[in-house]
Amino acid sequence: MFRKFTRPALVLAMATVATFSTIGCANADQNDDSKPMMARVEGQRTTNQFQGAKANKGYAIETMENGRIKLAVSDDFVIPDTPAPSWQVIDSQGNTYLLNQFKIKGGTNRSIVLPTYIKDVQRVQVWCSFAEVLLGEASFKN
Repeated sequence: MFRKFTRPALVLAMATVATFSTIGCANADQNDDSKPMMARVEGQRTTNQFQGAKANKGYAIETMENGRIKLAVSDDFVIPDTPAPSWQVIDSQGNTYLLNQFKIKGGTNRSIVLPTYIKDVQRVQVWCSFAEVLLGEASFKN
């Protein structure tokens, strides 16, 4: 299952990971908290049902908590039985942010408070960090 990499292949793989890990921070220098932000309405909104190969039950719920976006999954959402299912969100600008894993040592992450540099969420994805494959996705209705 595990491959032994030659040195050039390992260097290339590491460079690729470094390149992809900065995608979510492409506009980090533009996220100045001193700029006025559109007012968010307190309350909640929900996505459509997750659709995908492994995550195809339940939906995501967005609420505001202390001025930050909080995402949670519904009670009927089943965390996929894969090595590393993770939260991944896409904002209105198309930026993709890979976040925490659903499964952690002490239990599960069925909810997550997003970092302050994520200003909005259009799609919530379940991403397998191990296999680097999309397991399911749900979108917010605009």
